[in-house]
This record gives sequence, structure tokens and C-alpha cells, in this order.
Amino acid sequence: MRTILLVDDEQRMLDLIELFLQPLGYKCIKETSGKKATEIMKNEKVNLVLLDVMMPEMDGWEVCEKIREFSNVPIIMLTARSDKLDLVKGLNTGADDYITKPFDEKELVARVNAILRRLSVNEPEEATINYEGFKLDRETYSLQFHDSIVQLTLKEFYIIEALITRPKKTYTREELLDAAWEYGTYTDTRTVDSHIRNLREKLKTNGFPIEEFLKTVWGIGYKWS
Repeated sequence: MRTILLVDDEQRMLDLIELFLQPLGYKCIKETSGKKATEIMKNEKVNLVLLDVMMPEMDGWEVCEKIREFSNVPIIMLTARSDKLDLVKGLNTGADDYITKPFDEKELVARVNAILRRLSVNEPEEATINYEGFKLDRETYSLQFHDSIVQLTLKEFYIIEALITRPKKTYTREELLDAAWEYGTYTDTRTVDSHIRNLREKLKTNGFPIEEFLKTVWGIGYKWS
């Protein structure tokens, strides 16, 4: 059964969306707090998030950014505002789709079904990557080495995923940008160096033999071993 996290400060709206989706076989988790929603994402296996924009304490854009730090779960933003700038802002913070309130039940269901169908196409991919004692988990976005385990940010995960799947290849900074950042997003290549530096420190602190891996290839970029 697919699980959908519904986040809206109006309980009435949460109940209405659940009424649309539950008969189709979807399990709905309802939350009125953006802050609590991010905690749910860390502890529950969620397949899709329907996220309201205008909420107190943490608005939908901020919640979306927080989720994107550790998860690439599909997110559909819901808002009563139809301004094109809001649409662009939502997509730039990591949302996959955008629906304006009041929305039609059939439109909502169609968009949910479409995103989950695309997700199903990608699911046969192996959940873990194993190499030289390392285990990279695509479901928890964590890296394990023997008894040590580290939770990765989304950018750190994509960087390691690229490196560890082709451990002998030397990646340029531009290639790692393409792997970890959205296509068309302008990011300075020095950002890669910053992420690598933080990643090395995190892994070293947790007892990973990082000096043997994640090597710098001077003048080019990085490789795993």
C-alpha cells in the first residue's frame, strides 16, 4: 500500500483529501504542523507528500526545503495562490508539482496517480549499493561501514552514489554538480569542494577510514578509491 503524507494547517482540508484518496487504496498520514511533518518523513516510509504552502510556524516552502535535505520523495505543493512567482518558487525549492486551490478531485487524483506511476518505473533499482565494506542505502539515504552508520544529506548522498557506483572513475567537479544538483540550476563548482570537505569531516568523525577513499585527483576532481 502506498503511503501519502498530507500536510495542511486546516484539518477540514486534510479530511477532504483523505476522502478522495483513501478509497483508491492509499494510506494517508495527516499532519497540521510542518515541523512535525519533517519528523514523520525521517521515521516513516512515505511515497508522496501533499504539502500546503500557507501554514503558520513553517510554511510549505520551508518544509519542502527541509525534506529535500534528506529525501527525494515526490512533493506536490497545494496553495490558494495562483501567482506564477509562487509556482516558480515551489519548483525551485524542490517540489515536483503544484496544484492551486480550490482544486478538482479528479485533477488531484490524476496528478497523484501520475507521479506514483513514474515512481513505480524506478523502483526495481537495488535498494543498496555495496562496495569494499561500504553499504549505501537508497531508502534511508545513509552510508554504513561495518558497525558505523552515517545519515547523509541529499546532496551528500548523490555525490557518494555517483562515486561509489563507479569507484575507479575520476569525476570532475562539473560531473558531480550534474549528479547532485538539479539540471539547469546555477551552482559554482567550488560548492562541490565544500560538500566534499564537510562529508570527509562527517565520515572521519564517525570512524570511517576516509583517508583510503574519497580521494582528490588534483586538477580534475574526485574518485572513491
